[in-house]
Amino acid sequence: MPWQRRAWDPVTEFQELWDQMGRLFEQGTETDVTAWRPMAETEETPDAYVVRAELPGLKREDINVEVNDSELCVSGEINEEETGKVLRRRTGRFVYRTILPTDADTEHIGGELADGILTLRVPKTEKGRARRIEIKG
Repeated sequence: MPWQRRAWDPVTEFQELWDQMGRLFEQGTETDVTAWRPMAETEETPDAYVVRAELPGLKREDINVEVNDSELCVSGEINEEETGKVLRRRTGRFVYRTILPTDADTEHIGGELADGILTLRVPKTEKGRARRIEIKG
């Protein structure tokens, strides 16, 4: 037989549908449904929020980082010729959006791109930082 029949796997099919729906909701008002979302993680430290996104092969000038009110948006486009038949990367437009907490200092966000990882550091305002309260008595 030149082709092999694949058994229907409803769990895998449901998971793929669930993932696609999640991407649509995460894009919010983004009208370009062909955009993909890079792998990203967030971390809270005592004095800042840190966002790391995997963007292999990109240069600083290919990435756009914006803050609008409390929304952080990382976007850009990867145009890469298809070479080889084994290793493939996503290409096209990408968008990552997240809502920053109310104690984020959006005026002093810093970013660094190293080894395909974009790291954004969003400091907390003085009001949002934890502090020790001395108990008297």
